[in-house]
Amino acid sequence: MRVDLLTREYPPEVYGGAGVHVAELSAVLRRHADVRVRCFGSPRDEDGVTAYPEPQELSRANPALRTLGVDLAMAADVGGADLVHSHTWYANLAGHVGGLLHGVPHVLTAHSLEPLRPWKAEQLGGGYAVSSWAEQTAYRGAAGVIAVSAGMRDDILAAYPDVDPERVRVVHNGIDTSAWTRDEGSEHLERLGIDPGRRSVVFVGRITRQKGLPHLLRAARDLPPDVQLVLCAGAPDTPEILAEVSALVRDLQATRDGVLWIEEMLPREQLAQVLSAATVFVCPSLYEPLGIVNLEAMACGAAVVATATGGIPEVVVPGETGWLVPIEQVGDGTGTPVDPARFEADLAAALTEAVEDVERARRYGAAGRRRVETEFSWEQVGERTLAVYREVLERSA
Repeated sequence: MRVDLLTREYPPEVYGGAGVHVAELSAVLRRHADVRVRCFGSPRDEDGVTAYPEPQELSRANPALRTLGVDLAMAADVGGADLVHSHTWYANLAGHVGGLLHGVPHVLTAHSLEPLRPWKAEQLGGGYAVSSWAEQTAYRGAAGVIAVSAGMRDDILAAYPDVDPERVRVVHNGIDTSAWTRDEGSEHLERLGIDPGRRSVVFVGRITRQKGLPHLLRAARDLPPDVQLVLCAGAPDTPEILAEVSALVRDLQATRDGVLWIEEMLPREQLAQVLSAATVFVCPSLYEPLGIVNLEAMACGAAVVATATGGIPEVVVPGETGWLVPIEQVGDGTGTPVDPARFEADLAAALTEAVEDVERARRYGAAGRRRVETEFSWEQVGERTLAVYREVLERSA
């Protein structure tokens, strides 16, 4: 069986969870199938991987149109595949058009949904309507849809009610527990300015509306004064969200010390050491289909405080591996808290509870490590994905 995986991100050009997912999934699937990876960006030197640059003719066009230009080049090249599997809206139209053109079934994995990210209109302007159309078209035509959580499956069926529920399967994201493991060292901490002797709250994520970083920065005002706040945060979506976060960080640094903002994307071995040293990891997301970053923190033995939204409650077990912060959200797709002050107060209370009982946080961290080992291995993800492929191929025969 030949499978073509279509993705925007692929190493070394990875900036989010979807890129991690495709890299890990492709490695597992290659043990069972002929896998070709087609990605955006600069040429790769890995066998079976083809990269596609944006068309020069569209260099001044809206980013959404440049994406569609790459999609069409990908679609032209998937001939000979038994099945195409796309990831995120960036590659969904390539899978849809490629499937139609070459008469092969298209499976897509839902890592996020455009209707639940309306703030992207700030970033793409009219391109957001284009990305939304591309995603909707692909979902309606897909032979199979993989949701990374049961919460995501519910969101898919709510956003696209004409998608057949029988074609939507849940396959959780995974984690490489041999690569993501606890590191008790301190050499990277010292370089980054983190004091391993102080309690710490660690955030890792892109600077985007869905990650809830401004809410965390306001909640952090109420943390015990000796607690460090370590922000591994970069790749802002827009100048506006970067300006908001920058102002909030400056205000926080003016009232307390130990507020560290690491804007560079840390290599895995450095990030693993930062996560291992955390008293608690925080995920204040307003929208999170699953949250690979929570799995990475748990694999490093960190307790987790996270928003009870999306697929997060399928990962973080309150009273066992961490704390879930309740949130009531506006029903307009933005994920905005109905009462932001209440959400921020509840977030601050959960974080304070975590750092005030370091021993319990350590127990939760150890339980989190055990949970990712038993429930979220990439071998399991690969087997479940192959089962979806077989189901789709049988149905399409």
